[in-house]
Amino acid sequence: MPRLLVNIDVEDLETAIRFYTSALGLRLGRRLDHDTAELLGAEVPIYLLLKAAGSGPFAGASTRREYRRHWTPVHLDFAVEQLEAAVQRAEAAGGQREGAISEHAWGRMALFSDPFGNGFCLLEFNERGYDAIATG
Repeated sequence: MPRLLVNIDVEDLETAIRFYTSALGLRLGRRLDHDTAELLGAEVPIYLLLKAAGSGPFAGASTRREYRRHWTPVHLDFAVEQLEAAVQRAEAAGGQREGAISEHAWGRMALFSDPFGNGFCLLEFNERGYDAIATG
């Protein structure tokens, strides 16, 4: 079975470390060279990768990295115990909330972006969680 690692491109490594440790309670595991920080405390390690604004994501790419709010089909969901407290921590650390907390059959959710424009969600599951909407 493959091991999952999460990588997040950031423009400023120190700002990113402060944000993710303050907002989500992750902790700095180790630094790898000058351009990577390993964060621990989630179910999988998260690596913050220093990548300059304007750089290409791969050789020959027609797009360049921009650190303003952007959409991507892959994002992170962080399940938390107390949503209001998690929202306050994320906002205090520099996260941008994107709308009101929404209610769902499985629980509640707050949408955010980090200081680099990466979207993420804070989820608070109720007693049934995703079982409330499971079909199979």
